[in-house]
Amino acid sequence: MTTTSTPPRDEAPVKSAAQSAVSLLLQSMRNNMRQYGMLIALALIVVLFQIWTDGTLLLPNNVSNLIQQNGYILILAIGMMIVIIAGHIDLSVGSLVAFVGAMSAVMIVNHDMPWVLALVLSLLIGAVAGAWQGFFIAYVGIPSFIVTLAGMLLFRGLTQIVLEGQSIAPFPNGFQNIAKGFIPEMGPYTQYHNPTLLLGLATIAFLLIREWRDRKRQLAYELDVLPTGLWVTKLVAITAAVVAFTLTLASFHGVPVVMLIMCGLLLGLGYVMRNAVVGRHIYALGGNSAAAKLSGVKDKRVTFMVFVNMGVLAALAGCVYAARLNAGTPQAGLNFELEAIAAAFIGGASMSGGVGTVMGAVIGGLVLGVLNNGMSLVGIGTDYQQVIKGLVLLAAVGFDIWNKRRVGR
Repeated sequence: MTTTSTPPRDEAPVKSAAQSAVSLLLQSMRNNMRQYGMLIALALIVVLFQIWTDGTLLLPNNVSNLIQQNGYILILAIGMMIVIIAGHIDLSVGSLVAFVGAMSAVMIVNHDMPWVLALVLSLLIGAVAGAWQGFFIAYVGIPSFIVTLAGMLLFRGLTQIVLEGQSIAPFPNGFQNIAKGFIPEMGPYTQYHNPTLLLGLATIAFLLIREWRDRKRQLAYELDVLPTGLWVTKLVAITAAVVAFTLTLASFHGVPVVMLIMCGLLLGLGYVMRNAVVGRHIYALGGNSAAAKLSGVKDKRVTFMVFVNMGVLAALAGCVYAARLNAGTPQAGLNFELEAIAAAFIGGASMSGGVGTVMGAVIGGLVLGVLNNGMSLVGIGTDYQQVIKGLVLLAAVGFDIWNKRRVGR
């Protein structure tokens, strides 16, 4: 007499649920290949240099220094990402950074203007410069490559004229704190920076609420969502990452002022690009300009506003860079446009436009920043650093092309 064993009745449903969870996870990763790919690359680069530098990379003072060193590049990368999404390019931002830094030095140092007023006027100068270029691109119809190339030469020449070939310094402490300062300490004495801890808790609450609202919205529209277990794991990972970063900053001098500026830009422009009508019009215009025009998108106005925004962000980056140097110099901003363009493409922008996120620009800028900082810590020369960054950019664009072909198939 032979007996046959039968599997438990609930084994098949368990396997089916597990397979469904894995399938949803893989599908989510495939749909967000650019963002997840760059996040994974950034994490691997951080781990590599953390080991290579014997733990120096993630020391609190080096993390703060990394943020302050790359603040102006990240600001430019955010604006450049929006320009590229709209299907354009801006080669003038480095020269505009130098020109605005020079103008701020003349106003503050030579004419004793209050630094707050000079900062506002510097941003207005950037807006006017962006509007000037946006007019020729949007309403005259000259390609952005030509207009911004002319702007690059123009603003570089104006910088030399304003400064007369010499640096102007120093700035008052209040202006320097834009790039070098930290938010002040408050409350009772602890081992950590109290306001930074509060900001970290607020960030965790904001991210968790946003994840919960996104999941609730997806369920309302009967879209596929991650299983509850994987979703909770994702929330735990986000919370752990924010806690680790918060404690790292709080154990030194706290959150740098320039980081608050970047977070404000990230939240504000990220919301505009995700939820506002103008953000959707920018994506539509970059994805298919002819279809966007037929759909009623005011392409000239949108393009004009994109370059005004880029001008304001370039001016802000110019003030941050001048504050960090504590001087307005003729050679400021050299190759900044290339750094910003590289950060945008590494962060997921597409050559054809219509693709990319503000967060992706920040991730791309952090990839470059960590590479620069890590290679400097281990003693790699600037010549080899340029080679490595060029290869990273080439790999990022190649990954974009491969991903498009994969989706097409």
